[in-house]
This record gives sequence, C-alpha cells and structure tokens, in this order.
Amino acid sequence: MSVSTFLRERNVEFSLRRYGIEALNYMTLGLFSSLVIGLILKTVGTWTGQAWLIDIGAMAQSGMGAAIGVGIAYGLQAPAMVIFTSAIVGSLAVQVGGGPVGCFVAVAISTELSKLVHKSTPIDIIATPATALITGALVAHWVAPWLGDMMRATGQTIEWAMTLQPFFMSIIISVLMGVILTGPTSSAALAISLELGGLAGGAATVGCCAQMIGFAVMSYRENGSSGLLGIGLGTSMLQLPNIVRNPLILIPPTLTAAILGPIATLVFGMKNIPTGSGMGTSGFVGQVGTLEAMGHSSSVWLSIGLLHFLAPALLCIGITWLLQQQRWIREGDLRMESSKA
Repeated sequence: MSVSTFLRERNVEFSLRRYGIEALNYMTLGLFSSLVIGLILKTVGTWTGQAWLIDIGAMAQSGMGAAIGVGIAYGLQAPAMVIFTSAIVGSLAVQVGGGPVGCFVAVAISTELSKLVHKSTPIDIIATPATALITGALVAHWVAPWLGDMMRATGQTIEWAMTLQPFFMSIIISVLMGVILTGPTSSAALAISLELGGLAGGAATVGCCAQMIGFAVMSYRENGSSGLLGIGLGTSMLQLPNIVRNPLILIPPTLTAAILGPIATLVFGMKNIPTGSGMGTSGFVGQVGTLEAMGHSSSVWLSIGLLHFLAPALLCIGITWLLQQQRWIREGDLRMESSKA
C-alpha cells in the first residue's frame, strides 16, 4: 500500500482547503463561541449591572482553548474521541501562552497522528485518545509558546510601525484586514493571534466594516434586505463567488477601506481590542470592541456610526456608480446565489 493510499484511507489530507479554510474556519467558530461571545456578555453585563452576565462571559473567555481545540479537530474531520481530547490539548496550548496559532498547530498535529492509529489496535479506546493527548501536550509544551511569542511580536511590530508611519500603515492594515475578512480565511483569528489592538485595531476594524457595509449596500438592489443583513451583519464572504467571477467588484469596498483607514486613526483616533479588530460589523462585535477600547462617550458612538456604517455605505455607493458608468460592474455581478432563484 502506498503512503498516499494509506493517508487517504485515514482521511489525512494535506491541502489548503482542509487546513487554511475548513479547520481555520471552525477554529474561528470556536473563538466566537468562547472569547468573542464572552466579550459581548461581559460588556452587556457591565452596561446593565448584571454581575451574572459578567461571570458567564468571563467563564466563556476562559474556555477559549477548549472551544477552538474542538473546532480545529472537527474541521479536520477527526474521530469523536480525538475531538473530545482536543479540548484538553487546546486548553494546554493556550495555557502555556501559545495563543490561537499555537493551539492550531498543537491540535492539528495531534489530530492527524491520532487518525493514523485510530482503529488500528485492539485497544483503540485507549490508543487513540492517548496518542492525541501525548503528542498534543508535547507540541503544546515545546512549540506552542514559541509560536505565540512570534505572533505577539509580529503584532507589536505592526503597532510600532503604526507610530512611525500612521498614514501608510493605516491604509495597509485597513485594506489587508478587509480583504482577508472577505476571503476564505479568518480575519478574526488573525487579529486575535496578532493581539492587534490600539490604533492598528481601529484601522483593521474600519477596513472590515468597509467590506461588509460596502458590499451590503452595493448589492442591495440585487439581493434585497436579506442580502443587506446577511452581508452587513453576517459576513462579506457571501460575495466571494461573485468576486471570483468579476474581481472588479472588490474595488469599491477596498478603495473605501484605503480612504477611511487613515481618517479613522489620524482624525478620529479610532481604536479597538484584538477580539473586535477583525470582526467588522459581524454581530456588532467590532463596535462592542471599540466601545471597550475607547469608552462609551457620545463622541465615540458618533464616530462608530460615521466610520463603521455611514461613510462606508456612501463611499461604496459612489465608487460603484462610477464603475458602473465604465461598465466595469454590470447588473447581476453582485447577485448572490440565494437571490437568483
């Protein structure tokens, strides 16, 4: 039996789709189900004076490692025992300072090795979870802290660059994070892994909002209110099939992000925390993070309304109209599959 045949029988697939899209997206769901939802509950609890909501939110945030560990293993199509054990591996990786990236690597390696031994011995109920736990713990101990430090150092370098070249870095961060959010990978996971906060987080948030609100209003005529809410409060990734067919539709929200990035940081001093930096308007997490970073004054609320919603909508509508005059964007280019029936 060849190696490729053996790996295929064990459902071990080394591909960009399996790791860069499926596993990463499920890791993001784990992040949202623990760290992000915990932030929302804590914030609501603080606003309303409900201590029990604050406690639940803190508990949810403390379970980040377990939640993303399970998500990664599920995305890699692991057996049930491996998925359950991955909660422990993920918790270990986060506990030693590995962060989401260290957790991803530890769980991915332990999951794939466990799939190789699954149902290959008479004591599978012991061998499979033991393989997952032992290999995962070793990677978590030896590799995860180094990966966590590397990601944090990268984030600190980005924030340092923001202080030296705030104008150009605001454009770069805003554009890149917005495009990543619309693409098949996770901007939320990246922002949290890099611990992207402060002004860099503010630029990232505006870039993500430009994509989500931009695509939402651009496509309203073709997708109606369901598309407006699905893209604007859900994800601009819904437009990815249309981007593949006509990449020019990416110009209006991307150009909007480039325009608003430096305005947000240099004029309004917009900031965010890592949990909200890569979320845009999805579930209003980016706005909750902004309030957490900047406070709840009326000026902050007005800045959020202007830079996260109104300005992206108006700019994208204007740029889209110009491109439509040049026939770069045509009728039907923004219609989603659910709206074509």
